[in-house]
Amino acid sequence: MSTNPKTGTIGWVDLTVPDAPRVRDFYAAVAGWSPAPVPMGGYDDYSMTASGTGEPAAGICHARGVNASLPPQWLIYITVTDVDVSAATCLELGGTVLAGPKDMGGYGRYCVIQDPAGAVAALFAPAASAAPDPAR
Repeated sequence: MSTNPKTGTIGWVDLTVPDAPRVRDFYAAVAGWSPAPVPMGGYDDYSMTASGTGEPAAGICHARGVNASLPPQWLIYITVTDVDVSAATCLELGGTVLAGPKDMGGYGRYCVIQDPAGAVAALFAPAASAAPDPAR
């Protein structure tokens, strides 16, 4: 994830699949991404880096643990100031909260929502977002 994502921007994207190593290798060959393991306690997910930049481009995750119920799909993480407030607003406006809100280690807090049209996205508030964000 971006170290200083701005509110309202897409700060990260993950792909959750049953066979992460196979899909990791697919995108390494097709997109030229280089994988780096991300320890998940008993298995690795992968941070994929863009060729020649060293910058993380996306994550490729196993459909295990907190991701077990996610279908194979690219999941965007939209940066918000307060995940709990945004999740409540989602519900008020006819959306569904599919997972969370919950803490994401020391990184921040997130939830997965489904909008009234059925599209799925994650909302993410970085741990440092306790300070007011002028972009909000």
